Amino acid sequence: QVQPVESGGGLVQPGASLRLSCATSGRTFGQFTVAWFRQAPGKEREFVAALRWRPRHTYYADSVQGRFTISRDNPDNAVYLQMNSLKPDDTAVYYCAEGTGVILSNIRYHTAYDRWGQGTQVAVSA
Repeated sequence: QVQPVESGGGLVQPGASLRLSCATSGRTFGQFTVAWFRQAPGKEREFVAALRWRPRHTYYADSVQGRFTISRDNPDNAVYLQMNSLKPDDTAVYYCAEGTGVILSNIRYHTAYDRWGQGTQVAVSA
């Protein structure tokens, strides 16, 4: 079973940008959806953004709308999360998740996804 693999995390100052990458399994059939979730210390895992493969559509948490952009690279089936204007509250471990049977009403719930990466740390601090 191929799991997604994240990369691109790091330590940045407030206001900076980072781009996270997710190498997906390539199971681009059905209701294939790739999402980013994050989990800060002592907090529950929360939805950040999702991208549905067909038809292509994106979804965002209110807290990142306008600052983060989720996109995909067709040939490589890679998914990216461009994060701009980062804030200390964005500090967390970011996880890439994918699923083939994700219905729209569940797209923001971590239980809708069946494969998860190991996570990549993002720290925003002055």
